[in-house]
Amino acid sequence: MSAQASQRQTTLSTLDAIKRRGEKFATLTAYDAIFSSLVSTAGIKVILVGDSLGMVLQGHDSTLPVTVDDIAYHLDCVKRGNQGALIMADLPFMSYASESQSLESAAHLMRHGAHIVKLEGGAWLATSTRLLTERGIPVCAHMGLTPQAINRIGGYRVQGRNPDQAATILEEAKLLEEAGAAMLLLECVPVDLAATITEASGVPVIGIGAGPATDGQIMVLHDLLGMETTGIKPPKFVKSFLAETGTIREAVEAYVQAVEAGTFPAPEHCFA
Repeated sequence: MSAQASQRQTTLSTLDAIKRRGEKFATLTAYDAIFSSLVSTAGIKVILVGDSLGMVLQGHDSTLPVTVDDIAYHLDCVKRGNQGALIMADLPFMSYASESQSLESAAHLMRHGAHIVKLEGGAWLATSTRLLTERGIPVCAHMGLTPQAINRIGGYRVQGRNPDQAATILEEAKLLEEAGAAMLLLECVPVDLAATITEASGVPVIGIGAGPATDGQIMVLHDLLGMETTGIKPPKFVKSFLAETGTIREAVEAYVQAVEAGTFPAPEHCFA
């Protein structure tokens, strides 16, 4: 049986079942057909077509210049190569500033192959999350460090270190789940806060720089391969798996195995 024929389609129900069993799953970015095929046959359950492409592909110093059309183009590429992974797509900066814009942008990306869209923010996302969910568009709520708000935050800083901020993130996570969010993504938050949110949540929680307690982990493909963005120091939570293996496929498989075994992220990749 071919690799393509043997791959089962990952769905939200698949991820829910993984969470209920107390297991973990690996997520990775991809932006083209070749890498989409490689990672989806190497054990990656969710592919993110992320606005990180603005930095790793387009050479920008942030994700802000990325447009809906940019994401849609790369979705087309990833969809052609995908062998059964769930495809998540970022709604880029200012593409969901209003309810009508949220619907239009999300519908456009779903038509290009997304299975779920990701939005960055907190409580203010509740209305759009509820609206999209009611219209059949699953939502992943991205919380903690939200790169699209980098100018307001004042840099790539860990979020939720003081008690008031941690309490706010926890309450907003509950609010967004109640509004219909099918997944949560926590970026750059302390280990204890991520563990609390994961335990309290009835939907899968993905982490990046959020410790090992989350249900899933995500990395940017280029970080996994040790390809540093020019002029930008790799974040603490990054690990080059290619440095420890011989091929790209082996690097992705090693990442999947480490996530599923709970050995990645290790303490040196986490924030206290």
